[in-house]
Amino acid sequence: MKISRRSFCLLMAGACCTGVLAACGSSSSSTASSSAAFASAAASGEVRDELIFVNYRDIRDLNPHLYAGEMYAQSILYDTLVSITADGYEGCLAESWDISEDGRTYTFHIRPNVLFSDGEKCDANAILANFNAILENRERHTWLEMMNLLVGVSAPDENTFVIEMSEPYYPMLTELGCIRPFAMISPSCMINGSTKDGVNGHIGTGPYVLTDFVTDEYAVFERNENYWGKAPAIRKITVKVIPDNQTRIMALESGEIDLIFGKNMIDADAISQYLDSDRFTVGLSDPTSTRHIVMNTTHEILGDPAVRKALQHATDRQTISDGIFYGLEQPADTLYATTVPYCNVGLKPYEYSTETAAQILDEAGWVLGSDKMRAKDGRQLALDLLYNSDSVTEKTIAEYLQSEYLKLGISMTIHGEEEQSYRDNMKAGNFDMVFNICWGMPYDPQSSLAAMRAPVYGDYAAQQGLEDKAEIDEAITKILTSTDEAERQELYKSVLTNLHEDAMYLPLTYECNKALYTSALHGVHFGTDQYDVPFADMYFE
Repeated sequence: MKISRRSFCLLMAGACCTGVLAACGSSSSSTASSSAAFASAAASGEVRDELIFVNYRDIRDLNPHLYAGEMYAQSILYDTLVSITADGYEGCLAESWDISEDGRTYTFHIRPNVLFSDGEKCDANAILANFNAILENRERHTWLEMMNLLVGVSAPDENTFVIEMSEPYYPMLTELGCIRPFAMISPSCMINGSTKDGVNGHIGTGPYVLTDFVTDEYAVFERNENYWGKAPAIRKITVKVIPDNQTRIMALESGEIDLIFGKNMIDADAISQYLDSDRFTVGLSDPTSTRHIVMNTTHEILGDPAVRKALQHATDRQTISDGIFYGLEQPADTLYATTVPYCNVGLKPYEYSTETAAQILDEAGWVLGSDKMRAKDGRQLALDLLYNSDSVTEKTIAEYLQSEYLKLGISMTIHGEEEQSYRDNMKAGNFDMVFNICWGMPYDPQSSLAAMRAPVYGDYAAQQGLEDKAEIDEAITKILTSTDEAERQELYKSVLTNLHEDAMYLPLTYECNKALYTSALHGVHFGTDQYDVPFADMYFE
């Protein structure tokens, strides 16, 4: 379907980004030869079966039990017990499963005749070896509540794998279906039965195998001839490393690459330029996560709920959406989009109104002085906003907010730090205000809320000044072990309402996943995991 520029303007005005919208469209010797091969295939009438993808960085460490590797690569090399689809859970390495009446025991019936790409059998014993390796490094994975409730795992026979829990745990299948850490690698790749200190290969049961890579240059994946599922149409995927956004666009234009995919891989300006192109197609997903600012409630000023609520009303989310994201990221009214499971709970958005913001501050004693700045009891209303210096977008938003808040008499300094330092300070609570992004699907809301109860990210430290912190934590714990759907929904409503009224999360926009690709490529879509690239469904015509 062709989308017109008028339709795009309607999208900017508030229509939801959904589905795949048809619209739009320094090379290495290996890519040049591939392009020549494609041209030759086209001339002879053959169907192309090689795809050139692009990523902004190297594949890194593809150990599926750790967190350093690129998830798109891990997802095509390795399989999990179950798959998460738009229609619910489907069998993957487990053909089916049973859950005990008390919700504490999961019995998985392993798909027969599955082989790792090296020809070794993937049975319940291989899956047990993987879980034992994961559990050896248990502390690394406690951001998943499952790890805190897991009692034991076993393989009664080669066709059966059992997980026992101390309590029922409703997100169990979701966590088992995530790309990591519960993906299965061949035990032959483990080092003395362990993966916590590395692996000596990347052998999985997925649709592709890694056949070649050069650090910071490219990686090559080829079809797994031992794959248990339907063979993908794309036989070979070459992934080029191109860190620069504009250079990626130029490579697509020249035919050097076929597909750009990922929410941080294409900026809104580039998307807008391809709306009337016949050569290329633009894809936009439903909201995947929420871009927001966390306010530290232990801070002397931000501990005042009135200040936090005033900032909510002082933030023009629509202008941020239109001016910075061309409307591609819709204004966010709440911490989670209403399309996220359990999150459509009828919360009233904080309306943008500088008059309301000023009134709240006046009533709370933060009054304007002759210098046009607000102060209370001799203390100026001065705040600091931390952002990731690697993010041009965050800097742009920060500068805009700094200017807008100043009009209300609020002084806000902004400073960026490189990514690791930024994350370390966020986790430690060393901030007044800090940019953050929700974990996204399929981790929201259950995993990101569960992590608020421990110092996983900055949420835990920032919430310590909340009067209802203990109440929120208790409700989250009950959510995770509840077996009653209605009760679970009420608990979610309670938690989300409390967090919304506490006003410590300042939602900005809802991120969506993006794709830009040659119109000759078909089958491009967005899965339930925002980090997955569904290569196995793609094909050329």
